Amino acid sequence: MSAPTLRLILGDQLSLANPVLANADVKRDWILLAEVAEEASYVPHNRHKIVLIFSAMRHFAATLREQGFTVIYRSFDEGVSSLYAAVEEGLKQSGADAVLATAPGEHRLLVDMQSWESKLGVPVLLQEDDRFLASRDYFESWASGRKQFRMEYFYREMRRQYGVLLDEDGEPEGGKWNYDADNRGGWRAQTTVPDRPSIAADDITQEVIALVEESFADNPGDLSQFRLAVTREDAQAQFDWFCAHALDNFGNYQDALAEESPWMFHGLISMYLNIGLLEPLAVCQQVERAWRDGRCSLAAAEGFIRQILGWREYVRGIYWHAMPEYAQRNTFEARHPLPPWFWTGDTDMRCLSQALKQSLELGYAHHIQRLMVIGNFALLAGLDVTEVCEWYLAVYVDAFEWVELPNTLGMALHGDHGLMASKPYAASGKYIQRQGNHCKACRYDPKQTTGDKACPYNSLYWHFINRHQDYLTKNARMGLIVGGWKKRDASDRKAIVDWGDRILATALD
Repeated sequence: MSAPTLRLILGDQLSLANPVLANADVKRDWILLAEVAEEASYVPHNRHKIVLIFSAMRHFAATLREQGFTVIYRSFDEGVSSLYAAVEEGLKQSGADAVLATAPGEHRLLVDMQSWESKLGVPVLLQEDDRFLASRDYFESWASGRKQFRMEYFYREMRRQYGVLLDEDGEPEGGKWNYDADNRGGWRAQTTVPDRPSIAADDITQEVIALVEESFADNPGDLSQFRLAVTREDAQAQFDWFCAHALDNFGNYQDALAEESPWMFHGLISMYLNIGLLEPLAVCQQVERAWRDGRCSLAAAEGFIRQILGWREYVRGIYWHAMPEYAQRNTFEARHPLPPWFWTGDTDMRCLSQALKQSLELGYAHHIQRLMVIGNFALLAGLDVTEVCEWYLAVYVDAFEWVELPNTLGMALHGDHGLMASKPYAASGKYIQRQGNHCKACRYDPKQTTGDKACPYNSLYWHFINRHQDYLTKNARMGLIVGGWKKRDASDRKAIVDWGDRILATALD
């Protein structure tokens, strides 16, 4: 019998569809999974994220053993410093003469893994992660010759390629590709938010929780509220519940900001997709079936599918297309240090405080909280792009650099010179008031721009417009706003800018 192959599975590749398992010889090959210090600590990851990944890895290892595989599993408390060290030891233990792995999702790790072959002295083959629906080559082909990458056009091609939400003639169901205009309802407690089913932590998860509480005591995350699925079966059950009880209202309120619930009607599956517990095409097809069965509106189904088949694949394509230079971009030269209260949520701005505390405690916030509350404030205040991106990477359970960096640097901060977004997503307090009910519980007034009761978003919005007017004037979607600003009375402009200076000098300490 020939020598075995050591097959490495990373913590965000926990799927039986992982290409590293294809054609694996159960009797000969060895599987390696490792909880290593380097990956667990390169940013202060939210403890919910660490528990999710470690527990899911342990459950996945058990599944592989049940299928007859020989599995080497290195737990965090064994003190393995890096993936390289784990692989080096795994080769000695298994007697393997080659390493097979699915390419990682983060550039820094790919560069490291590409150096292993020369150091280990055995072949190290990195296979493309075909669990994504758009290969890197496919995205490069689509991007070729384009000056700007607009997700909408990419999304339409993906719909056609996979036959999702198309009629018999291959045209979009309902006659439109995008129903975003129907999915922007604000929240005024119009309906009851359903209670989500809880998931009891089994012995493995409880053991991991204890480990993480001891080893990552200073990281964010209130583990008394841990409620995530750690197996494919439980993740699927959570998604089934969403399709039955929340999907129909997802579209109406996907942009809404609510005091009553952190979850609202969202799917809460991004973390499961990102570590392999759910598969993206199957998720889209299940939502399409729900619409065809009359269990949700077309707008809700299309809006949900667009996030998976369109946006998720698009941001991954952007990441690999533009890295590593992408991470150094900073359109507005934003350099102000991240305020310490970003790690506590202790600010009088109610919407921002709610979004920060929820993110820190639960590792979760929906896209409008991330983009138009936290990201919008960071953009308006000129917070350091690198520090903001590292914060996002640290606090969210679904954050891996391939998805976090384009969403934060490109979408929230417009730091990539407009590669992703056609305009900066800057907004005043009026937008936040329109989307929810946080303003009622806030000491600031979204109708005021200056003065002690004025919403800080208002003066900071115009302060941003004023200091970047040369850049913004060239933007077709922002030029009219800049023009209107310039036409305002000079004394009014000065008062607003001066108040913005005051906010920047005091609120960012």
